Amino acid sequence: MPEWYAYPVGMPEPQFWDVAVVGGGPAGLAAACVAAGAGARTLVLERAVHPRYKTCGGGLVGASLAAVAALGVAGPVGAVARDRVPAATFTHDGRRRFTRRAAAPLVAMVRREEFDDVLRRAAQAAGATVRQRTTVRAVEQSATEVSLRLGDGSVVRAGTVVGADGSAGVTGRHVGVHCGQVDLGLEVELPVPGPVRRDWRGRLLVDWGPLPGSYGWVFPKDDRLTVGVIAARGHGEQTRGYLRAFLDRLGLSGIEPAEDSGHLTRCRATGSPVRRGRVLVAGDAAGLLEPWTREGISYALRSGMAAGTAAASGRLDGYEAELRRTLVPEMRAGQRLLAAFARRPGTFHAALATPPGWRAFTRFCRSGTSFAETVQRRPVGWLDAALGGFSASPP
Repeated sequence: MPEWYAYPVGMPEPQFWDVAVVGGGPAGLAAACVAAGAGARTLVLERAVHPRYKTCGGGLVGASLAAVAALGVAGPVGAVARDRVPAATFTHDGRRRFTRRAAAPLVAMVRREEFDDVLRRAAQAAGATVRQRTTVRAVEQSATEVSLRLGDGSVVRAGTVVGADGSAGVTGRHVGVHCGQVDLGLEVELPVPGPVRRDWRGRLLVDWGPLPGSYGWVFPKDDRLTVGVIAARGHGEQTRGYLRAFLDRLGLSGIEPAEDSGHLTRCRATGSPVRRGRVLVAGDAAGLLEPWTREGISYALRSGMAAGTAAASGRLDGYEAELRRTLVPEMRAGQRLLAAFARRPGTFHAALATPPGWRAFTRFCRSGTSFAETVQRRPVGWLDAALGGFSASPP
């Protein structure tokens, strides 16, 4: 049996699984950890082989760290963290630069190949079977089970399926997920020499970009810098130009990237389903991410855990209720912030330089408050100024 196929040697594989998870990223592996830990016979189907590169900023905010603690993997995740960042530099299209430093780290930086592999091992330790190099081609379901047709023509049968195969995966199409916000993210991983590494250690950079709703980032990860930009889809050449200009003014354009990639992020539209019968979708497959920052790891972990709990218990309605209670209000607030930021990025930039703005930023990073709580908090002069006169329908 090859190393990447994890099922106990000498034991027959079940012909029917209680829970099958499609996708071995944070959402799918969190679901598998919870479902297997609850005693469900759980199978994970992943098309690649861990560890594998994944385009991602890799910043773990407080909500992500709380989730990995709940999964029991805080220690292993801490061991693969490449930096813990207490300082942040902000610029507005390269201008009006300022830096603020907190007394404790704001985020932990990880490489996704290492972070996801920690979660894979945790899912296996919880009792899940992880089958890699396995592609799911189609999903069919009846009143009593779900059938997954694989790339080799075989079929996996399960009582419940958790879809976590990304925004373009088959499970999201099966459920009927539709997205109202689609963005293009471009990112490079730069191997950096010692002097550059020391300059960026413990400090991230956020640049509010030239396109409406756009921004760029530099995230330090020991001997690498993750540098990227994101903007609404439909502005591909301008977004690529933004990344080139961003690298030039940071003095990083002469470094050959170890990785150079792009991806689309998709945020669910108002009323988009997260379940169809016995199939639940989580993370990117459900379009669950924070609309303003496009932060997705915490949404993947939290929705995956909720999906795993519902799938193991058989109370599938509870998954939708949990998302309405927790993630949907945060996404609604994030959409308000994105709309206001797109109109007045300079106001946002100036607000972050004030003590109330910096405190709100640090509270969010550490999850002392969510976006929903931040928008509702009074008085928050910096946010009121940014949102002044703005109103929007909830998602």
